[in-house]
Amino acid sequence: MGGNMGGGGKGGDSVAHRTGLEDSITIHFRFLDSSGLRNFDSTLYDFTKKVPLPWYHQHLGNLGNASRSLLFTPIMQSGWDHGFHAYDNYMFTVAETRFFNTTRPYTELNYLLGSRSEQMINIVHTQNVGPLLNLGIQYRLINSPGLFQNANTNHNNYRFTSWYQSKNKRYQNFIVLLGNKLQSGENGGIKTDTNYLDLVGYEERSSVPTQLGTAQVNSRNFFTTNIGTGTFFTTATYLMRQQYDLGQKDSIVTDSTVIPLFYPRLRLEHTISYSTYNYRFKDNQVVDSAWYKNNYGIDVKAPRDTFMIRDYWRELVNDFSVYQFPDAKNAQQFVKVGASLQMLSSTFYSPPIKNISPILFLQNLANGVDMTGQISTNAHNFFLHGEYRNRTRNKKWDIEASGKFYVNGLNAGDYDAYISLQRFLGQRIGYLRAAFQNTNRTPSFIYDQASSFYLPAATPLTFKKENITNIFATLDMPRYGLKLSGSYYLVTNLTYFKSRYQPEQFSSLFNLLRVTGEKQFKLGRRGWNWRTWVILQQRAGDGPVNVPLITTRNMIGYDGNLGFKNLAISFGLEAKYFTAYKAPAYSPLIGQYYFQDTVNVKLRTPEMSLYMHFRIKSFNAYVRAENLNTFNVSKGGFTKNNIPTINYPYPGLQIRVGIFWSFVN
Repeated sequence: MGGNMGGGGKGGDSVAHRTGLEDSITIHFRFLDSSGLRNFDSTLYDFTKKVPLPWYHQHLGNLGNASRSLLFTPIMQSGWDHGFHAYDNYMFTVAETRFFNTTRPYTELNYLLGSRSEQMINIVHTQNVGPLLNLGIQYRLINSPGLFQNANTNHNNYRFTSWYQSKNKRYQNFIVLLGNKLQSGENGGIKTDTNYLDLVGYEERSSVPTQLGTAQVNSRNFFTTNIGTGTFFTTATYLMRQQYDLGQKDSIVTDSTVIPLFYPRLRLEHTISYSTYNYRFKDNQVVDSAWYKNNYGIDVKAPRDTFMIRDYWRELVNDFSVYQFPDAKNAQQFVKVGASLQMLSSTFYSPPIKNISPILFLQNLANGVDMTGQISTNAHNFFLHGEYRNRTRNKKWDIEASGKFYVNGLNAGDYDAYISLQRFLGQRIGYLRAAFQNTNRTPSFIYDQASSFYLPAATPLTFKKENITNIFATLDMPRYGLKLSGSYYLVTNLTYFKSRYQPEQFSSLFNLLRVTGEKQFKLGRRGWNWRTWVILQQRAGDGPVNVPLITTRNMIGYDGNLGFKNLAISFGLEAKYFTAYKAPAYSPLIGQYYFQDTVNVKLRTPEMSLYMHFRIKSFNAYVRAENLNTFNVSKGGFTKNNIPTINYPYPGLQIRVGIFWSFVN
């Protein structure tokens, strides 16, 4: 090796603190529970990489509203769970937090501007403070007034990270501070007393009356937010992980430097985290008390009363784990065992319906004033966990096995088990992966009668533990641009909502099979491609799950540089479609999608978009015209709205322009 690769010279000058990469650009990142370093995804054609909503997800008509997957995706995590997942796509989490290692300060700026003043801002900055410590910060804003009344959203997310590694390579420290403040208007869907979408005079969709909220003009200023009726979900997590390694030291000696090496054999790890979860539904000025009475059995006086219900959780987790590395020179092979103590405290309340301002009510709550209907509880969990990982040095095998068992506490008896084997079968065939997962879990706490969202009108029920098994396999053939996968679910005691407020459990066993294919076809030799995603799903048995038989996405377009050296461009037509099925309906008061088996939901036409994405060095731009399928020939406007969720139409034509710019200072 050359002398410029030194990392621990003996002299007293600055060379002793150089990594040898100061004059080049080297940026990698890792996740908290994966030690392998990763590179950035440079995919240009896929716009969903830049917005927090996968292509197979549906929302309630506005970016930031509650969303759901068209795929069957049950919760397969044992232990305590609050139960509010309709906004998961918009959350920052510890699991997807990136820890960077960079030789120069690095910044990402992402700005999206859409129709009706839809805006998304995402800023990432990271830099190494010396060769041992990296600091990172991220902020994201999603603000969208929406097309229909009372569907406006305003989400703020922040994240701070630090990653420190001692000079002798024995000690590492990871810190994550993150928060999510999500605010989403709830309009209950459009009114159904007449066909407003096809009625003359309602071409301007903001004039279509909705079930909830007062009639108002949505603000186009993202610095102000006025959500009178909606969901307010605030979370925060503060985590620190420390690791200390025991093992053998080594070094590489060159002509001028000594590069220290360290091979861990035993690792001691301590992780402590504190999290809060504050979920609220609030209606600042009830307009239609009959709506609450007819749909939820709740008596609310209108028009002056404020109505709010809330679940608030605090979680403290202490974990101690030990790693053993059988192969000193392969950090990707290890055995891990650990134990965790989880402390939970909670406050549930449904405030009395009376003439009290929301400000006064919140002040009383913050000052500890005992409110009628307020209940505070404490609970704990003690669980054991283990993991085996082996990614062989020749990179042909990747084996992962993990398990968790709750010994006692609130979720005693819960467990989950997972095993995955991946084999590289050569350049021609690619990778084959097979996996098995089984989870035995207590239903989410929203199904517990102590929750404020277990409404008084609901029949009191006691639920058994859910048991879900998933057997799946994937064949990835990069050489042919082909990926095939299949999942087979076996489900017992699935808990769900069968109406706007009534929970239920299906005790019998049912199965669901999902087969997915992804393929890229070359259309000639000049950069034209057809990319297709096809998902087939079929339920066997009478389980309370409805899914579309076929879900598909297709992109036909050009990918290349048009003869310009520094240009990369992708443009074409994108179409998404799913076959008719009895899609879940949405209950705004409890923030849940619920099972319905009477109304068939289908798209008027496939969702169609024209796109042009291009990159010039580190500058990326996106120009899109979406929902072209809503064009109404007879009326000359984009008024043939698709309705993928009952009473929640998608907008008509949307123009989106975005930039993504990365800087290396």
